[in-house]
Amino acid sequence: MIRSARVWLIIGGLLMVAGIVWIGQGLGIIPGSFMSGDPFWAAAGGVALVVGVALVVSALRRPRS
Repeated sequence: MIRSARVWLIIGGLLMVAGIVWIGQGLGIIPGSFMSGDPFWAAAGGVALVVGVALVVSALRRPRS
């Protein structure tokens, strides 16, 4: 089990960035990819964004040791 809050912050931040990009591609805002205009990627990006936010919030609320 990963215990470091810093690691969870990094993983959560990367998931949030990926989620935003996937949403943009899925909605056709970011063109030039096989994902562009595919609603699946917009939904997958929404899930990644929510999970990333949850990880960041959890890491920030974790008591320091």
